[in-house]
Amino acid sequence: MIYIFLVSGLFLGWSLGANHAANVIGTAVTSKMVRFRTAAVLCSVFVILGSVRGGTGTTATLGRLGRVDAMAGAFMVTLAAALAVYWMTQLKLPVSTSQAIIGSLLGWNLFAGAATDLHLLERIVLSWGAAIVLAALLSAALYLLFRAVLKRMRIHLLRVDAYTRAGLVAVGAFGSYSLGANNIANVMGVFVPVAPFRDISVGGLFTLTGVQQLFLLGGVAIAVGVFTYSHRVIQTVGGDLLKLSPLAGLIVVLAESLALFLFSSRWLEGWLLAHGLPAIPLVPISSSQAVIGGIIGIAVVRRGREIRFRVLGEIALGWLVTPLLAGVVTFFGLFVLQNVFGLEVHRRAVPAAAVEVVRPAPPRSLPAAQPPPPVPEKKSLEKKASGDRKNGTGKKSEY
Repeated sequence: MIYIFLVSGLFLGWSLGANHAANVIGTAVTSKMVRFRTAAVLCSVFVILGSVRGGTGTTATLGRLGRVDAMAGAFMVTLAAALAVYWMTQLKLPVSTSQAIIGSLLGWNLFAGAATDLHLLERIVLSWGAAIVLAALLSAALYLLFRAVLKRMRIHLLRVDAYTRAGLVAVGAFGSYSLGANNIANVMGVFVPVAPFRDISVGGLFTLTGVQQLFLLGGVAIAVGVFTYSHRVIQTVGGDLLKLSPLAGLIVVLAESLALFLFSSRWLEGWLLAHGLPAIPLVPISSSQAVIGGIIGIAVVRRGREIRFRVLGEIALGWLVTPLLAGVVTFFGLFVLQNVFGLEVHRRAVPAAAVEVVRPAPPRSLPAAQPPPPVPEKKSLEKKASGDRKNGTGKKSEY
């Protein structure tokens, strides 16, 4: 039964690969520097590595926002997010699976009556905005730096093309790894508390934990999505929003990859904390938003002459619609699973204070025993008799 429920997570992974491959290999493909099949193989291998090796950091953040405690509930949460991403992919819009899964988690919290950590939600939303700004700044700075270096060194055009091709391959691999590490929590994170997978040893060489097995399945699903359905969104990101040269495409992917890596690296978080520095939150950010931020950074350097604001507005509208759509579908889907199919979508633990303690009543045939009258203490009787003699009453005690 568990594998049937995991189908929705695999569907979400497929949707993520179909929609987000454009963010790491889109510019390389549309600029004709790398063939699609070569880029897809590269992306698939490194997204699986990133999923298995580095996906635990952002998963913990999602678990604090909404801890789904039943397999049927996890199934519906991921299915709703997958449907939202798939519908946006049909419209050729690069949407955010991070926004989709968080919208689904909020729908689950509302249906289950679970409290939502508003402080954490605010932190996640602010991180999304920070990722866009960070990618834009990195992209603008790298673009100016590369342009100055090329102008100073006067490298031959053919050599520049060769360097650019190699750079696109390198940053595509790095971006795919960062995509898997940061976004695998969106695909399989909700199944972590409820999936009963045991650790397995692979040839005595290394051990795959239960969580890593989930992430491996999700990474493979992402890879399948890259191969089968990523052409549509690649065209939007790689050419419709802003016509990018191969060098500009390399810079955009590098800036986006750095932003994803910074928000998913547990090693970097530990290093910053060890040196008394504020840590970057481990939050599943949107690779789509980061790559759009990188494109906007280059557009600003070019004074915004070539950017197509209509396409940018459509993309921004997709970012707003995706979490709302995912949340609504989750709420009504949970209602159907619970009331039509009779599945347990969440568990309600009864607090100890709410449990009524029932005490047995005394038997009706026997009257309740009355306590005996209090017996005066010996010292108080002696004191009373002494007082009577002093007053001359001569009254003797009844005792």
